[in-house]
Amino acid sequence: MNDEVTRTAGDGPHVTAVLAGNAAGPAGGAGLRIVHTHGESVTVTEPTTGVELFRYVYRQEAAFEAPKPYLHPVRTLTGEVVTDYRPNDHRWHKGLQMTASHLSGQNLWGGNTYVHGEGYLPLPETVGSMAHVAFDELAARDGGLVLTEWLTWHPYGGELWAEETRRIEVRDVDPATGTWAMVWSTRVTNRRDEPLRFGSPTTHGREMAGYTGLFWRGPRAFRGGRILAPGAEGPSLMGEQAPWLAYGGEHDGTDGHATLVFEHAPENGHAGDGANHPAHWFVRNEPFAAVAPSLAFFDELELAPGDSLERRYRIVVAAAAWERDDVAGYLREHPW
Repeated sequence: MNDEVTRTAGDGPHVTAVLAGNAAGPAGGAGLRIVHTHGESVTVTEPTTGVELFRYVYRQEAAFEAPKPYLHPVRTLTGEVVTDYRPNDHRWHKGLQMTASHLSGQNLWGGNTYVHGEGYLPLPETVGSMAHVAFDELAARDGGLVLTEWLTWHPYGGELWAEETRRIEVRDVDPATGTWAMVWSTRVTNRRDEPLRFGSPTTHGREMAGYTGLFWRGPRAFRGGRILAPGAEGPSLMGEQAPWLAYGGEHDGTDGHATLVFEHAPENGHAGDGANHPAHWFVRNEPFAAVAPSLAFFDELELAPGDSLERRYRIVVAAAAWERDDVAGYLREHPW
């Protein structure tokens, strides 16, 4: 069975659709099992192991946390959780999500807003949201998943500022090697009659705090984790440019490690060659684990009326402690 859901919206919160792909994955097992609880979430399970790989939650949550869809929990193929949700230090950190910390004077990140010279202030009138409208496609195929979503971006006042088409693909699910991958693509179109200005705390005066865009918050156990890039290692990678960055941690409660690899698609301009807005990594392992391929670390990105901003990323989830050669080998064997 290879079901698809077109423009699934407004069906009520308790209507559940189950999708199962019959095409085998790389290890020859059955396809992924997808459960869509309308108005709430989509869950994706690998049937051979029985592990729920992730839950994509799109219901609206607390207004001050800048409600937006997110993935949590995200798990390895051994069942270990590699995301955090509403930690007590930052309640608006929710697994893996697309954010915009500073957007033309609004905060689509959540929580307090950074104001130069005054620090972080509770300014609820600046906190906006990203709203799910519909799924254009939700399909299990070729041992993986395709989820395409239509969203709208709003300031606190509720006006339409942007429309987003988001595509999440799950591919290369391999229980034998304990690895699976997700490709996250986004296309954000400015629907205002003036430019949208993407920024970060760093563009507004705070040094080395350029977080914005796709953001991962790791579990508490991953504090002090290992950070790798092609030619460097450690927290000094904050603000640096590289085609990929890997974060490795050790689980609490059970033995074992996990490594998450965050990779720019070639067209993202990670080399800063002028072909696109240069991307820089936001990464921390203290006081918490976090990674973001920032949209606007040092410099604002301006999006003209009617123009679109496109980015594509791959996130690899491995149930192992990987070295640099392991990451490079995986990416070489699994090209874009």
